[in-house]
Amino acid sequence: MSSATTFRAAERIGTLGTETAFAVSADAAAWKAQGNEVYPFHLGDMNIRTPLNIIERAHEAMVDGKTGYTPAAGIPELREALAASLSTERGVSYSPEQVSVQPGGKPVIGKFLMAVMEPGDEVLYPNPGYPIYESQVDYLGGVGRPYTYYVEGNRFRIDRESVQSALSRATRVLIFNAQHNPTGADADADDIEWLAALANERDLWVLSDDPYHDIRYDGAASQTMVGLAGIAERCVIGYTFSKKYAMTGWRLGAAVGPREVVDVITKLNTNDESCTNHFVQLAGVEALTGDQSGAQEIVHTLGERRNAVVSGLCAIDGVVVPDTAATFYLFVDVTGVYRRMGGGDQQQFRIDTMQKTGVSFCSRTHFGRDLPGEDRAWIRFAYSGIDVEVANRGLAELKEYWES
Repeated sequence: MSSATTFRAAERIGTLGTETAFAVSADAAAWKAQGNEVYPFHLGDMNIRTPLNIIERAHEAMVDGKTGYTPAAGIPELREALAASLSTERGVSYSPEQVSVQPGGKPVIGKFLMAVMEPGDEVLYPNPGYPIYESQVDYLGGVGRPYTYYVEGNRFRIDRESVQSALSRATRVLIFNAQHNPTGADADADDIEWLAALANERDLWVLSDDPYHDIRYDGAASQTMVGLAGIAERCVIGYTFSKKYAMTGWRLGAAVGPREVVDVITKLNTNDESCTNHFVQLAGVEALTGDQSGAQEIVHTLGERRNAVVSGLCAIDGVVVPDTAATFYLFVDVTGVYRRMGGGDQQQFRIDTMQKTGVSFCSRTHFGRDLPGEDRAWIRFAYSGIDVEVANRGLAELKEYWES
């Protein structure tokens, strides 16, 4: 009898990162399993029910037998609804042929990079930022060039100097997250116009990753790059139903952009998933074309949570909370608390805080590699998965511990 083959992961797997917030979730779940209370500020999941009209449409579709394969690019009804919705919202005329339906917003990132990036090409991406950008660039053989943010007037802004210093002749792609995870930054018109001019000048492909475009509480509608001169023909929008319609677990999104890129993404669909499931796509049609009161209520609920969490954090000595009008994240400067408690390893600080208070959050290190010169302690609070009453209890525990 031959011995079993020893498993050895392919070398390329070593370049693949992960969504590090899920690692924090594992810590929180293990702590809760021991009988402890956990206040979940760590993961951008939602404890808000998907609007009932969307659920009912999915159920109706399943009963009607809409459970088989669909075209790789998505059902015509959903592609048409997405094209119409985004044309209205973004001021760009999209056709259904420019839409490729995806099982969530996340697949757009890797497929877009596979479509436009050669190994060795350089990619500008935000850091701190969604860790999958860095992971996919590395895995696909690109060279990640991070740009960052700074605080001005108590709000986050794109650090233009970091963008300029990251540029080279090999730069091929710009990844832009206008309503930004983790900082909650809401890019203004000046920064967006500046980046658009740079993309045109340097002939860059642009991924406009827009999961939080509709999650805003103050001011006018969210700014977008795609409507500016020269951008639509070089830009793919990463769209998701997860946030606006509280459909995180449904896994429904889309890539929307130039036909030649979208066709490649659809070819990748055929090789990866075949298609996105039928009844979920029909639920997406209902989400876009049906009653919007549920989506409006979701934003209202998130806004109430934001106000409560900001108030609770600002009451803690040593905590600074920059302003944000969008997303459901707060990127909080806790340098005063961190130093008062002796500094040390930031992951240990996170775990100690959870075990003393039950409050679970992500640290700066969960959103990309540390950059040279960073000397502040930042953590991210997500309030999408915690009710106001529960959040207030957790923040009271946090205040008592961090001020003790």
